[in-house]
Amino acid sequence: MLLLLTLAIGTLTACGIWLLLRARSFDAILGLTLLSYAVNLFIFAAGRPRVDAEPILSGGSATLVTMADPLPQALVLTAIVIAFSMTALLLAIALRANAASGSDHVDSKEPR
Repeated sequence: MLLLLTLAIGTLTACGIWLLLRARSFDAILGLTLLSYAVNLFIFAAGRPRVDAEPILSGGSATLVTMADPLPQALVLTAIVIAFSMTALLLAIALRANAASGSDHVDSKEPR
C-alpha cells in the first residue's frame, strides 16, 4: 500500500513538472493541478495512514498507535478547496489571454 502511494506521488510530481516546462498555458495549468494532487497525497502520507484505524476516539479504548490522525486530513481538505479556486482563476486568466493574443503560447508568440 505504501509503495503504491509513493509511486503515485512520484508519478504525479514527474508529470506535473514535465507539463510545467512546456510552453502552453493549458499545459502549465494542468501541471500545477497535478503538482497540487501530488502535494495533497504527500501531506496525507505524512500522517502515516493506517488500515482499520478509528477516526474518532470511542470511550478511551483507542490508543495513539491505532488512532487515525485527523490533522493531515484537514490540511488536505483545505488544500483541495484552495487548489480548485486557483485552477479556476488560472483558467479564467488563460482564456482571457488566449482571447487577447489569439495564441495559447505563454509568451503569445508561436515558435517558428
